[in-house]
Amino acid sequence: MKLLGLDSSGLVASAAIVEDDTLLAEYTVNYKKTHSQTLLPMLDAIAGMTELDLDTIDAIAVAAGPGSFTGLRIGSATAKGLGLALNKPLVAVPTVDALAYNLYDVPGLICPLMDARRNQVYTGLYEFRDHKMATVAPQMAVGVEAIVEQINSLGREVIYLGDGVAVYREQLEQLTKVPFSFAPLHLNRQRAGAVAALGAVYYARGQVETAAEHRPEYLRMSQAERERAEREAKKNHGDH
Repeated sequence: MKLLGLDSSGLVASAAIVEDDTLLAEYTVNYKKTHSQTLLPMLDAIAGMTELDLDTIDAIAVAAGPGSFTGLRIGSATAKGLGLALNKPLVAVPTVDALAYNLYDVPGLICPLMDARRNQVYTGLYEFRDHKMATVAPQMAVGVEAIVEQINSLGREVIYLGDGVAVYREQLEQLTKVPFSFAPLHLNRQRAGAVAALGAVYYARGQVETAAEHRPEYLRMSQAERERAEREAKKNHGDH
């Protein structure tokens, strides 16, 4: 089984190729370039280095959201374009789940935090049971206080990771009442290797979709949609 993994949901752009139980290649960059400029060249580079014929892949695993609206659209469009061109299915991997999967089999709770701006994070709570990842609280967009409150109420040790840690570290340290730690730098951001690895689990279960069916999961409205909704609400209010 050969899978391609793509993640451009956050600040990181990442592409990976996995075959059976082997990560053949992973190219991850966490720098200022826009994902629209980097994702395809990265994929091209690893395909060239591993002499990969894209026709031989079984599916394309993509970080399906939540995340940056622009980033998700780029990842989604890239995965859809490849899926349509190669006639391959897509595996939609929830972004927060893939981030948690970086910390395979750690004890206690895993809490990924992606900065969602406007004082919110994309987050969720996960744990490993019998070497399989289980969802304690599914991915959501909430304030940092709300997720920490939930962690405190569970009374279990937690490990934080994600780009939200750098933004909210002080709050996390002040608010967390249970033992906690932060993931090390090589495991604390999105990685296409994790998307592909979790994608392989889903693929084996038959959790696939066609390229045409795929839609990113934004979890909340974009700024443009929010502003339009506010304008319409004002207009409707004025009509009464």
